[in-house]
Amino acid sequence: MSDMSSMSRERKKQKLRSQMITPGKDHASSGNWMEGEEAGRVRRKSGRRHLASGLLILILLLTGAGTWFYYQRFHRYTSYETIRQVPLNEGSLVGYENFGSNVLKYTRDGASYIDDHGENVWTESYEMKMPIVSVNGDFAAIADQQGNTLIICGPDGKVGQATTVLPITRVAVSGLGMAAVVLEDSTSSYIYFFRKDGVQLQLKIRTNMEGDGYPLDLCLSRNGTQMMCSFVRLAGGEAKTRVVFYDFSEIGKNVPTRVVGGFDDVFDKAVVPRTVYLKDPYSCAFGSNGPVFFSSKNLAKPQLIEAVSAEENTISGICYSDEYVGIITWNNTGEGEKRLQVYRADGSMVFDKEFTYDYVHADIDGELIFLYNDNSCKVFNMAGVEKLDTVFDFAVTKIRRGRMPNTLLVMGPQEMREIKLK
Repeated sequence: MSDMSSMSRERKKQKLRSQMITPGKDHASSGNWMEGEEAGRVRRKSGRRHLASGLLILILLLTGAGTWFYYQRFHRYTSYETIRQVPLNEGSLVGYENFGSNVLKYTRDGASYIDDHGENVWTESYEMKMPIVSVNGDFAAIADQQGNTLIICGPDGKVGQATTVLPITRVAVSGLGMAAVVLEDSTSSYIYFFRKDGVQLQLKIRTNMEGDGYPLDLCLSRNGTQMMCSFVRLAGGEAKTRVVFYDFSEIGKNVPTRVVGGFDDVFDKAVVPRTVYLKDPYSCAFGSNGPVFFSSKNLAKPQLIEAVSAEENTISGICYSDEYVGIITWNNTGEGEKRLQVYRADGSMVFDKEFTYDYVHADIDGELIFLYNDNSCKVFNMAGVEKLDTVFDFAVTKIRRGRMPNTLLVMGPQEMREIKLK
């Protein structure tokens, strides 16, 4: 019995010992806790420093971006300096066209693809009395107006050539290299089509003044499955304008003469000397009374989405890119002699600007509009801000963006200059 009691007392003692806190161990636990608390304070302090540093960097980045945006949008350059001057091959220059990411120089003797360093990527020789050029993406079609020669070029040079029996009056090319030419004889006009290698396709459109009309201009979509054409025709003894859309895909096979759209009323008492495909699915017909915008989202039925009226102001010039369309009119009101109006591809207004300047050429390159003559230029951005107004001391034929935001490439008959704006 006593043994049992002794064992019970011993167990109770052990239990009490296990519930007691050892002083040495207490100190160790307390020290660890204090060290952990200190480490936490250090981490929180370090985190606050990192957060403050991150916010400062973000503020600096936003401030820099805002300053750069403001500079690019509103800063006006007052002068320039030539940083590079490159002689170009001599020849009977006809003109320059934006081609791919660079420029195509074409003469009566041949064409050259010139990069932004002024180097010839390739040169193609020919003899034409009056070369006319159509460019679509990375392909260009060069035809001898009132002649019989058609040359199709890609990024690496000539890919095809064709000879026609009848004289060529118009030419168009798709972004895949298919070309269309307007030919004419004494009674009719014909639209013939060629593959990029110059082989004629088994497709032909015949028109005359008493029927569909005489084609004033034509253009092909990027993939070459659609064509937009403006006609002038006789109706009731009067000349009428009509814009027609054709489809050469499976959709057009089910439609007589492949015509999927025709528009007359909007061009009453107007002519349409230029038609262009813009970025997909938009296109534009430049009428003498203002640009008319279309959408081919429904390929089987193109839709008129916006008709811009120039009112009583006479249109003196047009310019366009894939993204934008610009018209220049004589200004009957306000202080400026002329008015520049720029629209997006869907017909919505970008800006309307009055100005006074005797320009000869008008181009849109990226977010810049260039108005220039043979020795001066004005440059506007898409906010309608005049970025540059300057006179050159050399001959000017073409201007486009340079490699940097503050540089321009200025081409003349025999040289190209890269200038830095200041």
